[in-house]
Amino acid sequence: MPFSSLSEIKTRLDNGETTAVEVAQLYLDRIAAHNEQLNAFVHLDAEHVLGQAQASDAHRAKEGARALEGLPIAVKDIFCTQDGPTQCCSNILKDFHAPYDAHVITKLKEAGAVLVGKTNMDEFAMGSSTETSAFGVCRNPWDMDRIPGGSSGGSASAVAAALTPAALGTDTGGSIRQPASLTGITGMKPTYGRVSRRGIIAFASSLDQAGPMTRTVKDAAMITAAIEGHDALDSTTVADAPQLDWLKACEQRDMKGMKIGVPKEYFVEGMDAEVRASVEEALKQCEALGAELVDISLPHTHLAVAAYYVIAPSEASANLSRYDSVRFGHRCDNPEDLLDMYTRSRDEGFGSEVKRRILTGTFALSSGYYDAYYLKAQQVRTLIQQDFTQAFEKVDVIATPTSPITAFKIGEKTDDPLTMYLSDIDTIAVNLAGLPGLSQPCGFAQNLPVGLQWIAPAWREDVLLGAASAYEAATDWHKHVPAAFGGEV
Repeated sequence: MPFSSLSEIKTRLDNGETTAVEVAQLYLDRIAAHNEQLNAFVHLDAEHVLGQAQASDAHRAKEGARALEGLPIAVKDIFCTQDGPTQCCSNILKDFHAPYDAHVITKLKEAGAVLVGKTNMDEFAMGSSTETSAFGVCRNPWDMDRIPGGSSGGSASAVAAALTPAALGTDTGGSIRQPASLTGITGMKPTYGRVSRRGIIAFASSLDQAGPMTRTVKDAAMITAAIEGHDALDSTTVADAPQLDWLKACEQRDMKGMKIGVPKEYFVEGMDAEVRASVEEALKQCEALGAELVDISLPHTHLAVAAYYVIAPSEASANLSRYDSVRFGHRCDNPEDLLDMYTRSRDEGFGSEVKRRILTGTFALSSGYYDAYYLKAQQVRTLIQQDFTQAFEKVDVIATPTSPITAFKIGEKTDDPLTMYLSDIDTIAVNLAGLPGLSQPCGFAQNLPVGLQWIAPAWREDVLLGAASAYEAATDWHKHVPAAFGGEV
C-alpha cells in the first residue's frame, strides 16, 4: 500500500477497507523509518497528524466523505500554516509560526485532507537542488548521493520514497516540475492565477504558483481541483478563469488527432544522450497512440534564463525587504543601533544564495540600471509569451524534456551558480509566459529517472491532463519505485 496512488487509497477508504487513521499511521511509520537518511521532512507532529485522521474518520461516518477525505498530503515549508512552524527553510524565519493558514491550506482542510508535516526546500525557494536549506540537504531516493532537484525537493523526495502519497510544492522557474523529473514522479504547475498565492511566502510574485506533486496524473488533478479557484484576497487570481472538469480530463486514453509541438530549442547542446533518447522514445509512443508530432520553434527560448534571473531576483529583492527583524524573524544579539540590527540580522539570517539573489535584484532595480536590466528582461518576457502564442496556433500541446540532465551529485554544482541556474533551462520559459506545465516519468538514464514535460495554452490544464493521462496509461514508468524504499505497489 505505501506506493499506492491517492485515488487507490481513496477507493480503499470509500470501500471501508481501511481508515484514515490506519493510512496516516502507515506513512508516519515510513517517515520514522526513512526520513533521517532522506531529510525530506523538516517538521512533523505525529500526534497532530493522527488527530486530523481521527477527525476525518468521524466526518466520514457522520456526514460522508469530502473530495480528499482522509488522504495524506505533505506541504512544502513555504505555505503558512497555523499548526506548527513555517520557516521557508531559512534561519531568518526559524521557529516562526504564521497567524493564519495559506488559502490553499484552507482549501485542502475543507476537502478533508490530512496534512502531513512540512517538507524540505531550498531557502526561500531559491535553488534547483534543495542544497540551500538551512536544515540540511535533502537526498534523492534513487541515489542517496544525489540531489532530488529543487526548490520543492523535500516534497519530491517524500513522494518518490512513499513517505507520503502526495505533496504540495511551488513552482517559480520549474520548482515543481524539475524535482518531479529527477525523482520519477508527476508534478504540475497550473496556469498563473489559477491558484491563490495568499499565504505562500513570496519569492517572485509574478512567477510563483502552487501545485501538486503525486504518483499519477489523476492524483495531480484531484489536488488541483481542490485548491484552485478565485480568492478575493489575492488580486492575482482570476475570477472568471475557465472552469474545468479535472477528473474527466484524465479519462482520455489515446491521442488520436492531437497535434504535439516539439521545439528544437529544448533539446539543448550538452543534453544527456540517454535523457534525449528517453524523451524521443516517449514521443514515438505518443505517435503510436495517434498523435501527430509537429516540429516548432520557440526562437526566444535561449533568452529565458537570462530574463528570469533578472526578473525573479528583482522581485525577490523587494519581497524579502520585509525581513528586517523588527516585527518577526531572527534578530541579532545586542545591536548597537537600528542600522546594525538590520544589517547583522539579515546577514546572519539569510544564506549565501538568497543574499546573492537579493544583491542581484537590488542592482537590477537601482537607478540607472532599471531600464537596462529589469525593463529589458520584461520585454524579453513578452517575446517569449508571443512565441508560445504563435506555437499554439499550430499545435494543441507542446512536449519537451523537463530537464536536460538527470539528478547530479550533492555538492557538484554548489560552487558554480551559473551552471546550477542552467538546471532549469527547460522549465523557466513556462513561468515567464504564465502557462500550465506538467512533468511525468518517461524513462531512465544511468538508472536515474527522466521526465517528459507537457506545456499547454493558458487555462487549458485539461489538455495537459489528457495528454499525460494517455501517455501514462500506455506506459508503466510511473510504477517504478526506488529499490531502497520499494514495497508492494
